[in-house]
Amino acid sequence: MTAMKPNRSPKRRNAAPKTSATADAFVWEPGPGKLHPVRKVARLPIGLLKGVEAARDTLMENTRRFADGLPANNALLWGARGMGKSSLVKAIHGEVNAGRRGTGRLVLIEIHREDIATLPLLLRKLRDDKRQFLLFCDDLSFDKDDTSYKSLKAALEGGIEGRPVNVLFYATSNRRHLMPREMMENERSTAINPHEAIEEKISLSDRFGLWLGFHNCTQDEYLAMVEGYAAHFDLSIGTEELHRKALAWSAGRGARSGRVAWQFIQDLAGELGKKIA
Repeated sequence: MTAMKPNRSPKRRNAAPKTSATADAFVWEPGPGKLHPVRKVARLPIGLLKGVEAARDTLMENTRRFADGLPANNALLWGARGMGKSSLVKAIHGEVNAGRRGTGRLVLIEIHREDIATLPLLLRKLRDDKRQFLLFCDDLSFDKDDTSYKSLKAALEGGIEGRPVNVLFYATSNRRHLMPREMMENERSTAINPHEAIEEKISLSDRFGLWLGFHNCTQDEYLAMVEGYAAHFDLSIGTEELHRKALAWSAGRGARSGRVAWQFIQDLAGELGKKIA
C-alpha cells in the first residue's frame, strides 16, 4: 500500500504573503482586512518641493526620529490647497528610507478618509510587528453628523490600549481643526454651553503634536517651482519664455501653487514633445 503524503496546504494558507515583509508602502483595504502592497510610490524628489522649507525640515526630523525608534509626534499638515502637503509626506518617506535595509525601513500605509472608522482594527494588526509604521491619510476632514472622528481620537491617544509605539499618524487637511467653520459656529449658537459643545470636535486636532501650516506661495516661489521642474526634467526653454508662459498659465487658473506649477510643467512638456516620469 502506498503511503499517503502529508497535506502541507494549511502551512501555505497560514503563511504571510512575501510582499508583506519586503514592501515598504501599502494601502489599507478594510474589507478583507489586508494591506495591499504598492510597488512604486507616486512621489517627487524632495528637492523639487519649494516654498515649504520650514515644514520640510520639521517633519523630516520628526520622521527620522520615529524611524530610529525614538519618540515622535503625530503631525497635521494643514492649509492652502496644492502647496505640497501630501507630496511632502511621500517625499520624506522616500528620503528617510534611503540607505535603510530590512526591518530598518520605515513602512508607509495609506488609509482613506472613508476607512477611518476601521483604524482600531489596523492598529491591532500592526501592534506586535517589529517594523515602524507611518499611517497617512490625505485630505482628512469631517462633516456634520460624521462620528468617525471618534475612532481617530481614540486611536491617536485614547483607549485602554493606547497608540502602538511603532505607529505614527500623519494627516493632511485644508482645515486646521478638521471641521467646517459653519459646523462649529452652529454648535456654538444652539448649545446650552457653547464652549463644551465644540470642545470635543476641536480637541481632535489637539491629538496632533505637530501642526504644520501651508500658505499660498508668492510669485517668486511659484516661478522657482517652475524652474526647478523644468531643470529636473531637462525641458529646453529659455528662462524668460518659461516665466512668461508660467505666469500666463497661473493667471488662467486664478491661482499660484505647487499643483498649478506641476500642471503647467506637464502641459509644457507635452508641447515640447518631452516625456516626463
